[in-house]
Amino acid sequence: MKTIHHSEIKGDSKGFYLIVGVLAILLGFGLFSALTMEHMGHWITGMNNQVVWGLPHVFAIFLIVAASGALNVASIGTVFGKKIYKPLGRLSGLLAMALLIGGLTILVLDLGRPDRLIVAMTTYNFKSIFAWNIFLYVGFLLVVAVYLWVYMERRMNKYAPAAGLVAFTWRLILTTGTGSIFGFLVARQAFNSAVMAPLFIAMSFSFGLAFFNLVLLAANRVDGREVGDVLLTRLGRLLGIFVAVVIYFTIVQHLTNLYMAKDTGLESFILVYGGVFTQLFWFVQLLFGGIIPLILLFTKVITKPLHRLMLASILVIVGGFSQIYVLLIGGQVYPQNLFPGKDVSSSFYDGVITHYSPSLYEMGLGIGGISLALLITLLGMKFLKFLPNSLADKVIDPHHKSDA
Repeated sequence: MKTIHHSEIKGDSKGFYLIVGVLAILLGFGLFSALTMEHMGHWITGMNNQVVWGLPHVFAIFLIVAASGALNVASIGTVFGKKIYKPLGRLSGLLAMALLIGGLTILVLDLGRPDRLIVAMTTYNFKSIFAWNIFLYVGFLLVVAVYLWVYMERRMNKYAPAAGLVAFTWRLILTTGTGSIFGFLVARQAFNSAVMAPLFIAMSFSFGLAFFNLVLLAANRVDGREVGDVLLTRLGRLLGIFVAVVIYFTIVQHLTNLYMAKDTGLESFILVYGGVFTQLFWFVQLLFGGIIPLILLFTKVITKPLHRLMLASILVIVGGFSQIYVLLIGGQVYPQNLFPGKDVSSSFYDGVITHYSPSLYEMGLGIGGISLALLITLLGMKFLKFLPNSLADKVIDPHHKSDA
């Protein structure tokens, strides 16, 4: 492999300023939505006493999970020594930090009382997995920042493998903690399962790589930099493996619930008669977000690797968002089985499947978080050397043979 240099993107075209302007407007809409919910109260959202984690939490969890997975590209290069991925390490770290900041911003603004975050940061209950995650999230930002410094400062490059190993280990712990939020939550039978931790780790690999692929391809396309078929094929195969692992753990999750008699009602709701949740599960999550990407990535139904990878990555992101929605919202609208084998009813709607329709404000807050993450990534590439000058086959593939 030839020596690959990194540089800032030009960022002087009308297209660049148009993208920045659109992202800034969407970010402003997100802030407006947050301020409106803060002022008016959460009654203007679709949330209620049963569904207390609404659409903003779906966006936030998706971004946090994807942040962990986006760093996986850097880990493959530095920790596992795959040289073809090393030029991507800088962008991988930048995107990981940006996605996490975007997700955490949504969480903070969706609390109803963002100022109460000070209490959460100064008073800790270490029996709560939420308290652990404060350290994991802040620690992740610090670890990745150090990793990027070591990676980008030439005199510190010798410490890159060690820094990469710490970052890789931390991201696994972080995703385990995020999955354990659900796995330890006994108040919702859809969540309380040991398989949640490995499922979230698998989802992070898949969602994060899909997000990284789209950012990489878009940035190189806008700035006129080449990405060769060799790298595109490698990224496609890697994404396909991660998608297959997500499908596997999803099957394990539902088979485990079906095996337990107390959860058969829940599984029937999700898989059979759950309306929008059933449709999202079978068609968006499983078919469009899983099976079709596998077909695209492991066959040549689309001949060009660039088009295959772009379409598959988009479908994985759509399917992944659907998976989080079905898991989070579907798990809340289905009533908790307080007394197995008994019919339960009360003035608090116990035993009743809840209706949830997200409001425009919730959608705005989520889109604002994504816009913030993309804006951080774009400005980072504009002012710092995060993007390789070229990823053409002749540059990254030592076995490449020129047509000449």
